Amino acid sequence: MASGTVLIYDEEMTTHKLLWSDPICDIEVPERLSSSYEQLKCYHLVERCVYVPAREGSEEEILLVHSSEHLEVAKSTQAMNEEELKRVSENYDAFFFHPNTYRCARLAVGATLQLVDAVMSGKGRNGMALVRPPGHHSQRNAANGFCLFNNVAIAAEYAKLKYGLQRILIVDWDVHHGQGTQYIFEEDPSVLYFSWHRYEHQEFWPSLKESDYDAVGLGKGKGFNINLPWNKVGMGNSDYLAAFFHVLLPVAFEFDPELVIVSSGYDSGIGDPEGQMNATPEVFAHLTHFLMQLANGKLCVILEGGYHLKSLAESVCMTVKTLLGDPVPQITGEMAPCLSAVESIQNVRAAHQPYWKWLTYEDTSFLQNLSTKSHLLKKANSNPFTEHDSKITNSNETVKVERFLELHMKNILFPVPPIKTATTDSTGLAHFLPVSVHLVKEMDKTEIKALVSGFYADLVKDDKTSLSLGSMLAILDKILKKEVRNGIAASPTPAVSAAVALRHSVRFGFQRVLCIFVGDMQIIPNIEDGKVLIVHICEKEHLLLLLKDAEGNDFFSAVLGFILPVAYSYQPNLTVIAVGPNRTLEISGISLLFALLQGLAESRIFAVIQDTEIKLMQSVAKALVGASPPHFGVYVPPTQEKVNKIKTLRDQFQQEWKMLQCSGKL
Repeated sequence: MASGTVLIYDEEMTTHKLLWSDPICDIEVPERLSSSYEQLKCYHLVERCVYVPAREGSEEEILLVHSSEHLEVAKSTQAMNEEELKRVSENYDAFFFHPNTYRCARLAVGATLQLVDAVMSGKGRNGMALVRPPGHHSQRNAANGFCLFNNVAIAAEYAKLKYGLQRILIVDWDVHHGQGTQYIFEEDPSVLYFSWHRYEHQEFWPSLKESDYDAVGLGKGKGFNINLPWNKVGMGNSDYLAAFFHVLLPVAFEFDPELVIVSSGYDSGIGDPEGQMNATPEVFAHLTHFLMQLANGKLCVILEGGYHLKSLAESVCMTVKTLLGDPVPQITGEMAPCLSAVESIQNVRAAHQPYWKWLTYEDTSFLQNLSTKSHLLKKANSNPFTEHDSKITNSNETVKVERFLELHMKNILFPVPPIKTATTDSTGLAHFLPVSVHLVKEMDKTEIKALVSGFYADLVKDDKTSLSLGSMLAILDKILKKEVRNGIAASPTPAVSAAVALRHSVRFGFQRVLCIFVGDMQIIPNIEDGKVLIVHICEKEHLLLLLKDAEGNDFFSAVLGFILPVAYSYQPNLTVIAVGPNRTLEISGISLLFALLQGLAESRIFAVIQDTEIKLMQSVAKALVGASPPHFGVYVPPTQEKVNKIKTLRDQFQQEWKMLQCSGKL
């Protein structure tokens, strides 16, 4: 298995700079690159990454996407004086040339391809390339929006050609629409392009009709171009997560990419003068974590925009920390998407229903975006950290965001437990698990008896279960004390063990424990039984979920459409997953469930698994130590019956757990 995170950076890319005054282009500064790299060094992340040098992209590689005319114009600028450079730059929308721009743009292309090579060859599992100039606006024959060559588009064509890839996912979370990438791939079903972007009913740059949700691709590429337009500013963490839960992730798992490339623009983050959004840096950790579950973990993150230097640098660091496998910080802010975001999500789902199996039975209809149609509402959509203007002109606002981020990052960052995954060897099963799983000493029998008689006598009725608690509680205590990140215990009675774990955790002081039961078990404490998924909320202290009879790809509907949104709405500080006998859910599904839920509770997950399930324990342990989940197989759409049941549950609980909202019918 490939391990390690690749980081590519070349200081020479900071030599591309604006030589004259231009109020549109003056935010694309070299410090975007250097300050991000310095912040990575500050967090000691650079030394943890695999170093791969940048190289220049060749002319042949650039011509995979761009015309020879475009290449020749770019090449000709190397010997131009300032006046000539200015004249050539004026031929394009929001672009500037410097004598070293061509060299920097070739380095940006080459760095991106170096990352693809490193990930595809197994030199690294994933990685990030810090590049300038960015690329996603540039088109076959034109520079555009600070972009000369389309780094990500070239990378996709290169990967198809060199490695024979047939399915590549490009995720563009920059705040501007990457129209260049869309134009290049809109007829190509081998590349699925997803972009969310500030749109405001076509009033925000690049102000194109084809940036709206109804631009789904052309010809054979229909359905493979997904635009999610944001029609107001101030979108936050919950809006971005809702877009992943209800649009991107279901499509991505159905598409089943062999490689994921991110056009990683951080102008969609808080404080940015272009985006005017409210998303805080940790949301990019969560988004990255989700994408790491695709394509066997092959993920290449390529820098695009981002113009508030502090917001950009912290967001880059959050992304790299997650790529390295660090636990994801708790997401902040109210977990409730705004009405405008829900309208956009519903319209995307409606536009793509003819093309994707997972949407076949979903109740989708187009909405009129009534929440933002009125221009009078735009005045109310201002970002609390910025002025509602084309960009921040008041330096006090920039300083305010910097101060906010200094405090915010201190609040959300936490010491990483020295041990990732723990178990005991009481059952002799430890030697089946990955070598990186740490062994802890089980609890003394006298101590177990005292605990059981004092607190758990009503739950534990036999000696066999009582003896198994010594192993289970020893691991759980390490998690609760934050000495280990997660753990796995074998149990002859997982339901009883999970019930003890739940009560033990609440006794320890944990106020929000998410417990998921998989399989045929008598659930303790009381929870109604159900065919697919039943939610029972007890005294608002715990959320108990029963996942049962979720066969094959019904699993995606249950997990992405219900469990993840509920779990993120709830924001637990510990997740307990118990797997019992007679489960209908496959090992790959259970492992993916563990992997996805590691985004919650600072990755604190406790697995309690039937002691006869050796293969399952091996697979879950791999997911807990950070291996990519096993391939899920050919996508089979959920049945109409299962879709309807999940929709009924969503309708029933969406007022309580607002991340379930994905249609305008609230």
